[in-house]
Amino acid sequence: MDATAAPFSRPVDTLPKGMPTDARGTVTISHWVAETNETRTAEAAVDCLVTGGDTATLTAVITKSVDPEEIGTRYGFSVKSGGPGRGRFSFGWGVGNLDVVDGKPVMPRVGTCMAPAPFAPVTEGGFKVTHADLPALPAGWQPGAGR
Repeated sequence: MDATAAPFSRPVDTLPKGMPTDARGTVTISHWVAETNETRTAEAAVDCLVTGGDTATLTAVITKSVDPEEIGTRYGFSVKSGGPGRGRFSFGWGVGNLDVVDGKPVMPRVGTCMAPAPFAPVTEGGFKVTHADLPALPAGWQPGAGR
C-alpha cells in the first residue's frame, strides 16, 4: 500500500470540488486461496484516505486483476502503524462486508473510505501511518453546488 491524501482533487458530478478525503496511490493485493491452491493478484487505485492517530482507512478501485469481473470493484482497507506484533491490518471482503437480501448473503457496494477496524495482526513487514487532519471545507462546498 502506498496512499497519499489529495484533498479536493477528485471532482465528481454533484461534488465539483471533490471531497476532503480524496487520495491517490496504489494497493497491490496478493492473496493465496487454500481451496484452489492458487495466488490471486490485483492492483487498485486509491480513491479515499482518512487517518486517526496511527490508524488509516482507505479504499481503492481494482484496475488490474487475474479476474476481469473484479475490475472496477472498490475494496476497503484499514491499517495501524507498526511492524510484527504491533501493526494491524484489515480488508472489507469475506469477513466484514456482507448484506442479506431476501434471506441470502450478498456482497454490498463499498463506499469511499469504508473498511472494518484493523483486526488482523501484522506478522511480516509493517505499516507507517502519518496522521493529517482533514482540511476545512472550501467556501460554498456542498453536494450539488456545481449544478
